[in-house]
Amino acid sequence: MTAARRLVLASQSPARLQLMRQAGLNPVVVVSGVDEDAVTAPRVGELVALLAAAKAAAVAEQETDALVVAADSLLEFRGRPLGKPADAADARLRWQRMSGRSGVLHTGQAVFDVRDGAVARRDVGVSSTVVHFAEPTPAEIEAYLATGEPLAVAGAFTLDGLGAPFVRRVEGDPSAVIGLSLPMLRTQLARVGTSLTELWAR
Repeated sequence: MTAARRLVLASQSPARLQLMRQAGLNPVVVVSGVDEDAVTAPRVGELVALLAAAKAAAVAEQETDALVVAADSLLEFRGRPLGKPADAADARLRWQRMSGRSGVLHTGQAVFDVRDGAVARRDVGVSSTVVHFAEPTPAEIEAYLATGEPLAVAGAFTLDGLGAPFVRRVEGDPSAVIGLSLPMLRTQLARVGTSLTELWAR
């Protein structure tokens, strides 16, 4: 049996790391350091794809033989991209607006296959999932803000944490809402010539 390829997650997101581990993968975390504010695009889906590719490219430059996975997520609400809130007041305003409504969580994802210090193959894609929000009471919103959780995540909510009860349902891939589309990752790895099962930690 051949040794598994070096697998690198170009993200400091604990949720993405946990998702990969739950899927049997054991990546090394290397933070890209990309200036996300310097990347622009006319549509949210394009923006997350560009950000994911930029993160993967930055980390790929540091590798000689590895599979580099990067992702970026933004919530599109009323046509506007929402990343992490600036502060508690911003998160509160968002929840007051999102309550009882829906948004689209876009997750851009890039897989770069690095061999001999150069990118041999790459695949970039976007997973878009409709998120239907519940109507938390003002007291529930304040309690949620006090935990600090919504300040650390795109869209000011989570599907795998304390924010889960405030999401009525999703239409699409739940793992992409958490931060990384596992079905898309499987497909992307196949496109660059690797089976996800070959990377299972044994």
